[in-house]
Amino acid sequence: MNYFEQARFNMVEQQIRPWNVLDFNILDVLAELPRERFVAPEQQAYAYADINLPLPNGSAMLEPKIVARLIQGLKLTPADTVLEIGTGSGYATAILAKLAGRVISVDTDEIQQQKARAVLESLGITNVEYRTGDGLANPPIATVSAIYVGGSCPVMPEALRNKLADGSRMAVIVGQEPVMHALLVRRSGEGFEQSVLFDTVAPALSSPAVNKPSSFRF
Repeated sequence: MNYFEQARFNMVEQQIRPWNVLDFNILDVLAELPRERFVAPEQQAYAYADINLPLPNGSAMLEPKIVARLIQGLKLTPADTVLEIGTGSGYATAILAKLAGRVISVDTDEIQQQKARAVLESLGITNVEYRTGDGLANPPIATVSAIYVGGSCPVMPEALRNKLADGSRMAVIVGQEPVMHALLVRRSGEGFEQSVLFDTVAPALSSPAVNKPSSFRF
């Protein structure tokens, strides 16, 4: 077992499982996916650390356990089409693509998105459609069964929530420091059901749609 394989194993056993991520499909993906490919060379020694990692454009990768727990809440299957808001490094995109049948990934930074796409395609992950734009303000018009938001919003992103069809669900972190809530939102008929997955603090997405300017884009 080389350095990265050991670090990946330790991440799953010491960070992910203890944080109540127990879905075997997600654990298998995390155990196989080379997170070191999604970071800059000088960051590879920290690729599996329990921290946010900065990206070249000033944005950041969320901690592995937060990504895993959010995605676990969506209970994805190969029948799902997922809308991801914030391609960022592409690491969460890869996990989503391994679990769902199709991913539509939107990011405001086309250059960063192309870097992520190159890594994903080098790993043989091809069931992702890439779009550039503000996914919070103008979500793509598409029928999706799940939405994953890769950063926090100070308030519920109504434009996204309204995209949910009956039975569709969204994982999103809502709030401001010092307390934010990771929420699972499900459309049920004409209304919505909402539950708290966990409490956390995460960098905010950059979007005029949430009325909170930020340097972070995921």
